[in-house]
Amino acid sequence: MTIQEWLGEDNQLGIDIWTKKYQQNNETFDEWLDRVSGGNDDIRELIVKKKFLFGGRILSNRGLNKEGRKITLSNCYVITPPEDNIESIYECATKLARTYSYGGGCGIDISKLSPRGAKINNSAKETTGSVSFMDLYNLTTDLIGQNGRRGAMMISISCDHPDLEEFIEIKSDLNKINKANISIKITDDFMKAVINKSKYTLSFTREETGEVIEKEVDAYEIFKKICQMNWDYAEPGVLFWDRITDWNLLSKDEEFEYAGTNPCAEEPLPAGGSCLLGSINLSEFVTDNRMFDFVEFEKTVNKAVIALNEVLDEGMDLHPLQEQRDSVRDWRQIGLGIFGLADMLIKMHIPYGSEDSLILCNKIAHRMIDEAIATSAELAKKDGPYPKYKFDAVYNSEFFLTNASSDAMRLVDNYGLRNSQLLTIAPTGTLSTMLGVSGGIEPIFANYYERKTESLHGHEEYYKVYTPIVKSYMEENNISDDSELPEFFVTAQTINYEDRIDMQAVWQRHIDASISSTVNVTNDFTVEDVMDLYMSAWSAGLKGVTIFRDGCKRTGVLSTNSDHSKGELGRGEIIKASDKCIGKKRTLRTGCGTLHCEAFFDPETRELREVYLSKGSTGGCNNFMIGLSRMISLSARGGIDIYAIVDQLKSSGTCPSYAVRSATKRDTSVGSSCPVAVGEALIAMYEEMQNKPISAKKKSENIASEAKCPECGNELTFEGGCNTCKNCGYSKCN
Repeated sequence: MTIQEWLGEDNQLGIDIWTKKYQQNNETFDEWLDRVSGGNDDIRELIVKKKFLFGGRILSNRGLNKEGRKITLSNCYVITPPEDNIESIYECATKLARTYSYGGGCGIDISKLSPRGAKINNSAKETTGSVSFMDLYNLTTDLIGQNGRRGAMMISISCDHPDLEEFIEIKSDLNKINKANISIKITDDFMKAVINKSKYTLSFTREETGEVIEKEVDAYEIFKKICQMNWDYAEPGVLFWDRITDWNLLSKDEEFEYAGTNPCAEEPLPAGGSCLLGSINLSEFVTDNRMFDFVEFEKTVNKAVIALNEVLDEGMDLHPLQEQRDSVRDWRQIGLGIFGLADMLIKMHIPYGSEDSLILCNKIAHRMIDEAIATSAELAKKDGPYPKYKFDAVYNSEFFLTNASSDAMRLVDNYGLRNSQLLTIAPTGTLSTMLGVSGGIEPIFANYYERKTESLHGHEEYYKVYTPIVKSYMEENNISDDSELPEFFVTAQTINYEDRIDMQAVWQRHIDASISSTVNVTNDFTVEDVMDLYMSAWSAGLKGVTIFRDGCKRTGVLSTNSDHSKGELGRGEIIKASDKCIGKKRTLRTGCGTLHCEAFFDPETRELREVYLSKGSTGGCNNFMIGLSRMISLSARGGIDIYAIVDQLKSSGTCPSYAVRSATKRDTSVGSSCPVAVGEALIAMYEEMQNKPISAKKKSENIASEAKCPECGNELTFEGGCNTCKNCGYSKCN
């Protein structure tokens, strides 16, 4: 078999993904199957039939250790949280770097670090706070390469920490912490205080000194601030921590403790824990008469659990750190999940979120966890339970009692469990795109996407590219326009968020880990709506959820119905700057002195036309600024929106000289380098040129329209919790 035969001759995107991400050393498709299956014929067959795929790290890396490569088979890890001292803080950065170098992503919790203003016995006299060290971990993530990509990271903090408000607001500056997702571990007590609109005490006790730092806040206003930031910037995410700790196989094990989550939040893990992923494609279990094949599905669950345990054993020595090898050996956690859910429902003519869909998914998920428990028990019979296994702890957990059938209970009673964690639902962004099906538990994002091409006449043209399941249905039923599709074609753009929450809740009842899930909402979704959504998610028993509002200030969203003709220039056209342009000036303080920034705006449109930058000196830096100003000017006169220009300037990172001066003299302009400071100044001057501040809607639309894929330059879709490119298959999550 060839890759073309497996994915289809017309699936060039899928072929490109496989070639770029998973093929090694020009191996054939059959050679790849042999390597990835590890000699397991059952798994080889399931992959060929597209019923199961390992996580991306396994598909790419399995077997490469035989070539001497130091590369992990686990997607992600949770690093032991740093203790409240400088040695531990920097040791944590070292652990991050080493893990990234092996290809793993990382989660880290900073709740043990002292809040801003806590007394310390060194030259600083008081600490800069837990949030300040996020810059260190963000920089580490940015520096360590992974074969053309950068590592993924999740930074979390407890809702009880006095630095909570600073943490909530950190991503309002799009230049800060741009290499990590962030989440808040929210407790039931906090949510009850929100409901009652009562005061809530943030508290931290320094172990070294006994100093207690407390801050009383209005729980409702804090919750509203979290939701406002989500409305504006799609972060921070929320982790309902009590549900995470109480709804799993280890909830009664006093020795076990979750330390944080992986970057996509579907895997809560102990210190040093890793997630070893694989997913079942539900769309391949629909029969010709539109029924779900439960018998074949349960067989696949059995084979997948066995296969993940084989990979776990094979990769035991490939974890970067000793704490990771110890954790994996002691707890043996795996993460079997699903994708293609939306495609399955469409094939069965069942609307996503309907009562029928919830009943069906509840049955599938229940069968899945029961079979996974039974298989893990059978493996324990053969190879023994995981080393930290305690019969009473597992057998008395509410999750086990709710989900295990009498047959599965009997097996566990006799043999124990080989794994302490079994099921999770990852985003599967790249995997699902490669196969042309929906990711995770998400509905299909849209019926179609718009692709841009340059015509023979020298101008851009846009055309519809239908989602594979939509295209297939339209061809089979002679439908020429997606407006004619039946009601069971539900998309992320049209579904009611309550239906979306209900679907996730059904699956979470039977998932012992968690679910990576992003609810896509329309631009007119209000902050109050976000508050209602998160309150509903907590009440429904979800372990976590994020939202992504179409057109929010965070970049990376694809608009499916934008007006491409509005204000566009013809190819190669450059606007001339009028002699009547209005000039504005800022004098900036940078790491190595003064920087003069002059900006000139069109008197009618008030759009940016020219920029002049001068360091007031000669040499390399000044010459660089002259070149930068010319490129900014050319971009502005070429019709590129100022927010898109500034977004690029803000992605330039940190200058050492800037950082030193900022830390010592504290007189630098806002930013972390000269380009960032210039960007901030340009926005300030631009908004002064307006009769009134530009509306949030207009600003966000401009930013969104310029969001590009870092690999091919096409527009991105925020789908299934990940920035995904439908042109080349790039996904931030894989």
